[in-house]
Amino acid sequence: MPLYEHVMIARQDLSNAQAEGLVEHFTAVLSDNGGKVVDSEYWGVKTMAYKINKNRKGHYAFLKTDAPSTAVQEMERLMGLHDDVMRVLTIKVDQHAEGPSVQMQKRDEREGRRERRN
Repeated sequence: MPLYEHVMIARQDLSNAQAEGLVEHFTAVLSDNGGKVVDSEYWGVKTMAYKINKNRKGHYAFLKTDAPSTAVQEMERLMGLHDDVMRVLTIKVDQHAEGPSVQMQKRDEREGRRERRN
């Protein structure tokens, strides 16, 4: 099955438990349609570059999935209909990266960063 990565932004006025509940809900939708979630990460509330639906911040979540395209299409359709979900980005990848995503790594553990000049 194809491999996908999804980033979802939910409204800022949700609690952390509600935002994580959304991730669990869409994980169940994906598994009901023959897919599986390889890994999921809750990135927390982050400030966005521009306002979306009058919101300056949002709850970010990241999913790594192994699912048929029909399951991904159904999950994206339901995300688009859900009032709490503001944006979704889905990317098809050849393979999933090992370990945590860049957002979850500590700043000093990131590779390829230049030294700051004083």
